[in-house]
Amino acid sequence: MRQLSKDRVVRLTKKIMRSKILARLKTQKEEDRNRKSGIIKKKLLRTLVFNKAKTVMFYLSFGGEVNTKGMIEQTYNLGKIVAVPWTKGNGAIRPSLLRKGMRLVRGPYGAKEPAAKEFISLRNIDLVIVPGLAFDKKGNRLGRGKGCYDVFLKKLPKKAASLGLAYDFQILPFVPATREDKPVKRVLFA
Repeated sequence: MRQLSKDRVVRLTKKIMRSKILARLKTQKEEDRNRKSGIIKKKLLRTLVFNKAKTVMFYLSFGGEVNTKGMIEQTYNLGKIVAVPWTKGNGAIRPSLLRKGMRLVRGPYGAKEPAAKEFISLRNIDLVIVPGLAFDKKGNRLGRGKGCYDVFLKKLPKKAASLGLAYDFQILPFVPATREDKPVKRVLFA
């Protein structure tokens, strides 16, 4: 019998975890999603790192993820600059400004992104709000499997903080990680 490599075991484990969390996201009631997203929004607005940040990069939620729409609106109201990911077909993420009322289009992986690209330098980002299917207490993150955020987070300057957002069922005791995986500095959940 052929023995599986450690990397293969990690990939298989992540694949199983992804399918279970995706199923749970799809079956979560809308009222629970909205209530928990509101709690997470309040937690974010109270964090020191958010309050100090001048430029915050959010993800535009889809597929049952923690809803960032209200967080983005509040960020505008506080006079902060908002950026969101613009993704090339090869998975590379570039931060692009998101202005109020800007037209959005569906990107290569299903998430919406600005139709008009106004790229900003990574040096200008103070805080990145990171999506994930699952997180553990150490900040290890299970994404959708493309590695886009892992590569992006490694390029950020050290001064930039990263926060993951999750529902309580997305917090696991352990998320397998490899050298390619980049943990977030903190996770907010409800």
